[in-house]
Amino acid sequence: MFERLQQKWKVNGWRLLLILVTFAVGGSLCGYLGRLILNQLTISQSVIRIILYIVLVTILWPFCVILISIPTGQFFFFRSYLKKMGQRIAGKKTQTTDKLIMNTEEKSSPFRIAVFASGAGSNAAKIIEYFKGKPGIEIGLIVCNKPEAGVLSIAQKEGIPTLLIEKEKFFRGNAYVDELQHANISFIVLAGFLWKVPVALVQAFSGHIVNIHPALLPNYGGKGMYGMHVHNAVINAKEKESGISIHFVDEVYDHGAVIYQAICSITDTDTPETLAQKIHQLEHAHYPRVIEEVITKLQKRS
Repeated sequence: MFERLQQKWKVNGWRLLLILVTFAVGGSLCGYLGRLILNQLTISQSVIRIILYIVLVTILWPFCVILISIPTGQFFFFRSYLKKMGQRIAGKKTQTTDKLIMNTEEKSSPFRIAVFASGAGSNAAKIIEYFKGKPGIEIGLIVCNKPEAGVLSIAQKEGIPTLLIEKEKFFRGNAYVDELQHANISFIVLAGFLWKVPVALVQAFSGHIVNIHPALLPNYGGKGMYGMHVHNAVINAKEKESGISIHFVDEVYDHGAVIYQAICSITDTDTPETLAQKIHQLEHAHYPRVIEEVITKLQKRS
């Protein structure tokens, strides 16, 4: 049961525990407040008291879980959860045929990927090309933090919706979790995205965010280690090999579990520029395929 909840809510085990604690404490709190209010009323008929208690608990419950979600660090989850629940209640259909249509649409809807990129978008272009015509998986959104980035032109050419994000909301707001969920995004791919992913986004898509790093992690990773900074460090250290690391994203730079690595040799005549070309070839050859393999495993588990 717990594994199903983790997959449904896209959370890790520790966060699932916090969510369940929030549900339990929030439910107990609304029950206590309901009884407290009821005791202040001079109503003696048991049937009326029961009905009134149910109404009070129903009204108080959303406020109580939101209140408890703040100290447990699950505010963004419960805000989204309550919003979805309200939408379902408001739009609930009673006819059996409508329910069958909705269920069919949910089962046939594709697994939607959001690609985060900050630059020219060469990796994004390869990913888009790879998934064209792939049944069950589609690139649903390009997310970018630079208005002048070339990846936005690629998205426009391919007819893919874009989301231009700004730093304040990304790091100190809701990290665009609501926008991604509204777009039915199930998986996030970082393809040359230069901002650190905030905790709120990592938690909302736990186990569903991957990144590619232009070195063999755990070496040459961490803050400031991207692009030519990595290749310069590798060449200066006179390494004989480098490569790519595809890994899950967690709250720490280049720290998540490694999914796949590919290696290339470094010759005495290599420069940071020639090494970058070798790394790009590895990225383009392997990243789309590994993304598909990860998503396929997720689909089989769900």
